[in-house]
Amino acid sequence: MKVLVVDTVHPVLIEGIKGLQYEIVEDYSSSKKELISKMGEYLGLVVRSRFPIDQQFLKSCSKLKFIARVGAGMENIDIPCAKEMGIHLISAPEGNRDAVGEHALGMLLMLFNNLKRSDAEVRQGIWKREENRGFELNGKTIGIIGYGNMGSAFAEKLNGFGVEVIAYDKYKSGFGNENVKEVSLEELQQKTDVLSLHIPQAADTLGMVNENFINAFAKNFYLINTARGKSVNTTSLVKALENGKIKGACLDVLEFEKASFENMFDSDIPKEFQYLLESDKVILSPHIAGWTVESNQKMAETIVSKLKAIQF
Repeated sequence: MKVLVVDTVHPVLIEGIKGLQYEIVEDYSSSKKELISKMGEYLGLVVRSRFPIDQQFLKSCSKLKFIARVGAGMENIDIPCAKEMGIHLISAPEGNRDAVGEHALGMLLMLFNNLKRSDAEVRQGIWKREENRGFELNGKTIGIIGYGNMGSAFAEKLNGFGVEVIAYDKYKSGFGNENVKEVSLEELQQKTDVLSLHIPQAADTLGMVNENFINAFAKNFYLINTARGKSVNTTSLVKALENGKIKGACLDVLEFEKASFENMFDSDIPKEFQYLLESDKVILSPHIAGWTVESNQKMAETIVSKLKAIQF
């Protein structure tokens, strides 16, 4: 009944798993190669994003019954291979949905009110009022692509701002409620003033926001991405920012960031990213939308709760 934890997690998760009568082994330093030689000992594995759980790794896990990822997405796990091996996969999108919704809203308000630029100017003794006149959310149409935990949380946070919220989800229907109107992708592209992405990383979302996708929108619009960086083609984004088709962007995730999410890039800073760094039309954060003190604990509690419901 041994469970291996390879990424640092909230103590609630460690104590919760122990309370389910598992023996916890914490190993935050061994390499993937080193761990492969030991995986035959473990019934469970707890990960965040330190390394990909690929077929080679999974084939070494002869006793593994579950993998718990302390996060929302599962793209760092070879899901078909895990399912073929009968390994139960657990994630915790319920735990950081509120954090993501609040972060997306905060970034948008920062962009609309020129807070990044005006804060920097005041600190330099520059007092520009007319040049920093902002925009109100009231009366805007917010388009959401992906209406799962994160998309629905963002819609809830927008309640009270006087906006129309519309959403499209390729994989579900019948989700319209007091917070959102369900629409087709075509209707969303006709009406949207602000587009917010809440989609997983998958084959059909890689590079989804490209030049053709952007130009299909009837209006010039703002873009928020708190989902996965590889959904947005940065070259297309920069071109759209330059020509005004995208009026501004809030990016918590980047196409070029490392798969572990722990460092910026594997190599030198790409030239496209240099434009984002220098633009006052862009708000950036280091993949922290779901990374609050509260969400850290809530994700841990979610994993423990889901493990309790499973019998091995």
